[in-house]
Amino acid sequence: MSLPPKKLIEVSLPLPAINEAGSRFKYLRTGNPASLHLWWSRKPLPVVRAVLFAQMVDDPSSRPDLFPTEADQNRERHRLFKIIEDLVQWDDANIRNDNAIQQAQDEIIKSWKHTCQRNQSNPQAETLYNSGKLPAFHDPFAGGGALPLEALRLGLDSYATDLNPVAVLINKAMLDIPSRFADNPPVNPNAHADNVLLRKYTGIEGLRDDIQYYGEWILEQARKRIGHLYPPVQITPEIIVDRPDLEPYLGQDLPVIAWLWARTVKSPNPAFSHIEVPLLKSFYLSTKKGKEAYLDPVVDVENGTYRFDVKL
Repeated sequence: MSLPPKKLIEVSLPLPAINEAGSRFKYLRTGNPASLHLWWSRKPLPVVRAVLFAQMVDDPSSRPDLFPTEADQNRERHRLFKIIEDLVQWDDANIRNDNAIQQAQDEIIKSWKHTCQRNQSNPQAETLYNSGKLPAFHDPFAGGGALPLEALRLGLDSYATDLNPVAVLINKAMLDIPSRFADNPPVNPNAHADNVLLRKYTGIEGLRDDIQYYGEWILEQARKRIGHLYPPVQITPEIIVDRPDLEPYLGQDLPVIAWLWARTVKSPNPAFSHIEVPLLKSFYLSTKKGKEAYLDPVVDVENGTYRFDVKL
């Protein structure tokens, strides 16, 4: 059995493009799984995608039959670099570049066929080659699932395992469920009522519609059962005196988007021992430059009460 061909990652990579895409990805929220859940040492998806692709694709120097000279090899290498540069682009306007992904999958298949042809004496390689399948990918310490997610995107059979049950849940939501329902129509009642089942669904469009429908249903049920515990706030002229930014909402009842919960203790002051005082670590709500906000405690000594105003 001959030695395996040298892979692109062993020779060269377009590191500036990969580094730039990885740095930019950290601050993106649209289409970024990291915006749904946090995980330690999360790998930027564009970087993972580029590395996996470069591990699967032969370097042109491994194909002297196709690229006999160094100049030919450099031209082919730069063509592969261009695919990687397109592959790592990830912004609001280009979250999913189907054309770049398809090009990457075609190159992976081409290299895999070449590997199998070189090892036809290997029964396992011959079986995989005849089945038309790419090799499977397994991440035994999957964590947040960046590696198996990108392996799946590149067309590999992807498997993820982890001892942490939170990681298992994350990977099931990102890998197992979307792939299981890919290209299927939605099943929610609205889909049947609107006769949208007649159209063709691709990817996770059907699953997305179901998640949106049942997410809204759960939210409505929660409002019915515990909504009275989370009352909206009416914007009054008195509030606008200290919060002029809320003037466009005068008279409206606005939902509260965040609640801060705190343990309470009886006031150590004997005169107010009946008052529950919240134990707050800090009165800051936001320290981000340009968006600073904090709580201002207002104490009504006569009535023995207090409240918090939000200050910008």
